[in-house]
Amino acid sequence: MSVVPGLQRSAKEAIILAAERLMADHGFDGVSLRQIAAAAGNGNNSAVLYHFGTKHDLVRAVFDYRLPRLRQRRALLIADRRPVDLRGWLECQVRAVLEQSELDDSHYMAFVASLRQHRDLEAFAQQRQEFVESQVEFDANLRAHLAHLDEPVRTRRLDQAMTIVIDTAADRERARARGQGVLPFPLELANLLDGVVGFLAAPASATMPAELDNGGVGARCAVLL
Repeated sequence: MSVVPGLQRSAKEAIILAAERLMADHGFDGVSLRQIAAAAGNGNNSAVLYHFGTKHDLVRAVFDYRLPRLRQRRALLIADRRPVDLRGWLECQVRAVLEQSELDDSHYMAFVASLRQHRDLEAFAQQRQEFVESQVEFDANLRAHLAHLDEPVRTRRLDQAMTIVIDTAADRERARARGQGVLPFPLELANLLDGVVGFLAAPASATMPAELDNGGVGARCAVLL
């Protein structure tokens, strides 16, 4: 979802975008509701409380604002390209994410990268059922091409791979916001895909411990995309 040029943003949308931008720069704990309200053009935090309630609810509103476009774009790429291998499936995700970082009004990738550092990341993962279902289906297709990895290594690899994708897109988003040069999009995409595919396709070494503590590890980054 993005604003149509020439149309004024609603107060609610202005708050969402202000929260996304400020939390991208300062993290969840580094920004107050009052600061978000001021950045959105309100004199106090009453508008934030009225529209969203808590700061956690505001974060989920950012997801609700951005995720439909991301998931729809990925679905369109899958329908168009009909991927059959690991690289094909990953490209549908990576391309959609990098395209998000190209949007002039987006700080979402930096927002996600910042939230990953929060001590209670799982608190932000309570998303709408349709988002959860589409991600579960997509993850299953990725996992089908990672049969060479046992759990919990496979899940951990996927989480690390998505971290690489998020950080690359966030760095690109920040650089564009500062007016700095970035790699041409096709080169950025191809280079990122090469790295992530190689990382996921690499076999587990013979020195990998036979028993690993899962410790609740999950594909946490993916739920934010």
